[in-house]
Amino acid sequence: MPGPFAGSYLDGRSAERRPASVRPAASGLEIALADGTRLWWPFRDVRQTQGFYVGEQIRLERGSPFPEILLVDDAAFLAALHATAPGFGRKFHDPGRRRTRVLWTIGAALASIAAGAALYVWGIPAAAGLLASRVPVSWEERLGQAAVEQLTASKRRCIDQDREGAIWEIVKRLLAPQPKAPYTFRVIVVDDFTVNAYAVPGGQVVLLRGLVERARTPEELAGVLAHELQHVLHRHATRLLLQHASTGLLLVAISGDITGAMAYGIESARVLGTLRYSRHLENEADVEGLRMLLAADVDPKGMIAFFETLRAAEQGTAAATRYLTSHPLAADRVEALKQVAASHTKAYQPLLPDRDWADVRRVCGG
Repeated sequence: MPGPFAGSYLDGRSAERRPASVRPAASGLEIALADGTRLWWPFRDVRQTQGFYVGEQIRLERGSPFPEILLVDDAAFLAALHATAPGFGRKFHDPGRRRTRVLWTIGAALASIAAGAALYVWGIPAAAGLLASRVPVSWEERLGQAAVEQLTASKRRCIDQDREGAIWEIVKRLLAPQPKAPYTFRVIVVDDFTVNAYAVPGGQVVLLRGLVERARTPEELAGVLAHELQHVLHRHATRLLLQHASTGLLLVAISGDITGAMAYGIESARVLGTLRYSRHLENEADVEGLRMLLAADVDPKGMIAFFETLRAAEQGTAAATRYLTSHPLAADRVEALKQVAASHTKAYQPLLPDRDWADVRRVCGG
């Protein structure tokens, strides 16, 4: 019979710890206290509540609600229990299996990390895409309006009915051949020299002054507008807002609550300002945008030329060009657009043939 092992005994009625000598037997524990008292703990009445990890004190209890307690520091005590009373082994931790337990713990942690990563990479985007296709258009419009108000709160909106009307003529030309959409489209120009544009949920497109002035022809601006309109029609911005925003916004999207959508305007504006569309979404907006141009008899070379101009400008003046930050344009995507454009040799109808484009670009003034 192994032992004895040094330990401490508490009677459950006071906090006094009494030195004890503990010896495992076939069916229980023999406990001898310093004052000569001997106790017998049958294994069937004993439970282990502590001592499952390396360095942790072993704690055994007996009785309730104020149990007797036995504390042992020597980890070999548990091994002795298993060796002496194998029939009761499952009641007590086996130190020999600690390595396996650690490996299982590490494995479980890695599995949790992998599951979390999979949820973030695939699960959340899939859920956001599914939800985006089901949220009411009215909710998108309210959220989009709240986002526009936040995006333009500190900037002057360019109000020039004549020049804005010319830009709107481009939008109408692009939309005319398309199936009827559920949105009421609007284009807003903001007096900001940054080269950028935002597709806002609910049918609005925000153009910054820097982008309008950078477009050398109406066909170049049409390429940007077609790309942004496809982001709206395919609900890309709505999908990414739901993917990036808080749980509260997801609940608002499901409930369609008006005040909730407005309350999240600041959050949506912040996210819109930092959105970086995935390669898949950008490719979709590219292809469908190009098809929109072709359907409207607009030369797609303007779209390609504008994107190439932005890529060249970004290398020299990165601070002034922000469009490619939120709309990353890889070289292979430009080449793909060129190939599609080259495959169509029909004659295209010019945009705004009776307007001076240099004058239209001054929509925000001189």
